[in-house]
Amino acid sequence: MKLKAIGTINSPYKVKGDSPRQGRFSEELSKITVFEEYAQGLQDIEKREHLIILYGLDRAEDYKLMVIPPGKTKEQGLFSTRAPVRPNPIALCMVKLIKVEGNVLTVKWLDALDGSPLLDIKPFLPEVDCTLK
Repeated sequence: MKLKAIGTINSPYKVKGDSPRQGRFSEELSKITVFEEYAQGLQDIEKREHLIILYGLDRAEDYKLMVIPPGKTKEQGLFSTRAPVRPNPIALCMVKLIKVEGNVLTVKWLDALDGSPLLDIKPFLPEVDCTLK
């Protein structure tokens, strides 16, 4: 498997512990800069109100398969939680798109640390992402 960054994230969160447990708990703005060679892929992105951002947890620590989530007292399996320490340190966060300026997206609700590598952007589609049967 090959993954490479397609951009970088600039956020107000400089060190671990600065970012909110979940991005939706913050109104802070972040900027996502898509590298020029991928900028064409942003065409029509301004038509989307919400995006799913996948980014690398490049400062994550070693993972454990059993973790104690915040506010809990009992261990749970890693894959039943959203703990940031994972075998493949990839995070996802739904954001609200505020502004597009060339290859730079201004968003809110992003919980990434400043300088995190951007791996992918996908549109959030309620008709697909929220429909459970």
